[in-house]
Amino acid sequence: MDEAITQFIKRKYNLLIGERTAEAIKIALGSGFPLDEPLSMDVRGRNLIEGIPKTITITDEEIREALSDAVSTIINAVRVALERTPPELSADIVERGIVLTGGGALLKNLDKRLMIETGLPVVLADDPLSSVVLGTGKMLSDFELLKRVKWDNSLMTGS
Repeated sequence: MDEAITQFIKRKYNLLIGERTAEAIKIALGSGFPLDEPLSMDVRGRNLIEGIPKTITITDEEIREALSDAVSTIINAVRVALERTPPELSADIVERGIVLTGGGALLKNLDKRLMIETGLPVVLADDPLSSVVLGTGKMLSDFELLKRVKWDNSLMTGS
């Protein structure tokens, strides 16, 4: 997502920004679905034509456009995973919903967009940044659970 923001600003404004700036923009303005209130932010970078520092103002709408391919990729991956989910697990997903984890889960209104696109409830994990690591640790410390998940996964993939 950060790279998508960097490339968008480079193409549209001829402005080079760094990784930290792209991350700050994503956190401040990034969203998967329109926000209730428009946001904007001043961004400083190096003008690629003149080579001097320049400040521009960007909006959440522009950043949503910059992130549209990345968000579409996430949504398509969820759709593929849902299509491959065995019927036994589908009932759980319909009842409990999709749980978003990881840093991307913090993208504003991504849950709303996924809910609209899939028709399923979507919730954000309590601690999305740590939940993947904590879940992996739990799996590795419980061999029986690991075997059961591996067996369930082989049903999904057919291997």
